[in-house]
Amino acid sequence: MKKALKYIIPAAALLLSAGLSSCVDDLDVTPRDPNISTEYDAEGLFNKCYAGFALEGNNGGGSTDIVAEDAGFTGLIRQMWNTNELPTDEAICGWGDTGISEFIYNTFDATHPMVNMYYNRLTVGIDYCNHYINEQSGYNKTMTAEIRLLRAIEYYLLMDAFGNVPFATTLTKPSQLPRAEMYAWLVNEVNELEPDLNEPKAKKSSDIGYGRLDKAGAWMLLMRLYLNAKVYTGKEEWENAAKYARKIMESDYHLNMDPIITLVPQKDANGNPMVDEDGNPITTEYQFSAYQSLFMGDNGETAAAYEAIFPVMADGISTQQYGASCFLVASTYNDAMKCNPYDKTSNNGTTEGWAGNRARADLVKKFFPQGDAPNVASYNMTKAAKDDRAIFWGQDATIKATNPGEFTSGFGVCKYTNFKTDGTKGHDAKFPDTDFFFFRVAEAYLALAECDARLHGGTTTSEGTNAINTLRKRANASQRTNANYSLNDILDEWSREFYFEGRRRVDLIRFGKFGGNNNYNWEWKGGVYEGRNFDEYRNIYAIPAKELTANKNLHQNDGYK
Repeated sequence: MKKALKYIIPAAALLLSAGLSSCVDDLDVTPRDPNISTEYDAEGLFNKCYAGFALEGNNGGGSTDIVAEDAGFTGLIRQMWNTNELPTDEAICGWGDTGISEFIYNTFDATHPMVNMYYNRLTVGIDYCNHYINEQSGYNKTMTAEIRLLRAIEYYLLMDAFGNVPFATTLTKPSQLPRAEMYAWLVNEVNELEPDLNEPKAKKSSDIGYGRLDKAGAWMLLMRLYLNAKVYTGKEEWENAAKYARKIMESDYHLNMDPIITLVPQKDANGNPMVDEDGNPITTEYQFSAYQSLFMGDNGETAAAYEAIFPVMADGISTQQYGASCFLVASTYNDAMKCNPYDKTSNNGTTEGWAGNRARADLVKKFFPQGDAPNVASYNMTKAAKDDRAIFWGQDATIKATNPGEFTSGFGVCKYTNFKTDGTKGHDAKFPDTDFFFFRVAEAYLALAECDARLHGGTTTSEGTNAINTLRKRANASQRTNANYSLNDILDEWSREFYFEGRRRVDLIRFGKFGGNNNYNWEWKGGVYEGRNFDEYRNIYAIPAKELTANKNLHQNDGYK
């Protein structure tokens, strides 16, 4: 499986017995038929635990581990993105699929199909990890630590989205664990497994171990847990979050700071290479910013990879999927968005342009506070914003998303693409090669800045200011030299750096800007265009109604009863 699982365990066969068929109603996967074999390959199961972040099922696009009418909707990254982006000030979608309007209007409940898919995807992933840990913990100490960390990440995502969650470390029907107890278990678990992980080492896809978690992955999860500790437990842990942010920043992983310059051969009308009078190839120079290269089709092969602490790998041939990078690339384009400066006849490097997800005006205004973003192509939008991160498509579109069902009502987002920095496209015309950087080093810089501000009366000291300035320098944006950053500035910077990466809801909740009477409004918040408050209980999602029926150990979250 490409790079996608080739360098996880090179000899592994990614095959599971029928006895590991997923059960969406609980965590019990004991075979119902005694004639079904439960034999499996340990390294294949190890790979399967990682593959759950990238693939919907064992057989590529169209297969899935969980019950759903459309397998492509069941990917972990896709539903993490939906639950954390569509209800916020960043993204809006015009599709008529069941559940989309409930996301964008903040009216989701216990029957929401995509929230239920996210819940099922996470619990099934935990299932696979429990199976490996219970049956093969002695196979390889480092591999076991990695699977424990993968399970911890999935439990973290489950706790963040659903609050009081089902918990089991064996293949038994789980009990419900209060959020604060789940948090305490996670902190203890990650601290306990961390010594058995490999030392932090930045890698490209050509390096053995690319895509596998090491100690920096454990530090990143601890940093996230401590950063959100007040939300989860009521107790602040800013010092601990800052401690792990510094460890990440001081590790071998590092920000991708250098733009990539590409010389692209020019071709005539017949597609033949053009040469000058001396027979030398005629080329045109293009430059991709350091930020843009993090989201391109060869981000695992360039220096961008050194920023990725946990890349969820993709390959257009061997790991075809609809729920990770394919979703991120295809759902954000229509056929008119020709985002590639060296090939203005193509859009995103694939044949797919689903014309769904695009920016709410509130996101664009993070870069154009006066609402004066021009109607230009993405490669000219960054110049107008004086910020390499403003990768929006404004041609034939309006800034305001007054009509959620119309794709050009709202600017397009060209952040993800399958074009490569050498001028080529991906391995497959349909499915991207673009890896999704689940953890990347930039997160530590903003976490440090936020902790610094929270520990010093709401504004950064020189340490936090320098951290933000480093990210803004990378983006060729202005930096502050004689002034510090406020918490409101930092919340906006979280958006500018990480928009459309599947985390905005988490940040808004931590800053008290999501549910409740906060009067922080955005387009269509609460179901009206000008925005209005919605109830604070929606800061967590409802436990799926079917789960409550299947497992009497579980109780519904307050507000959804």
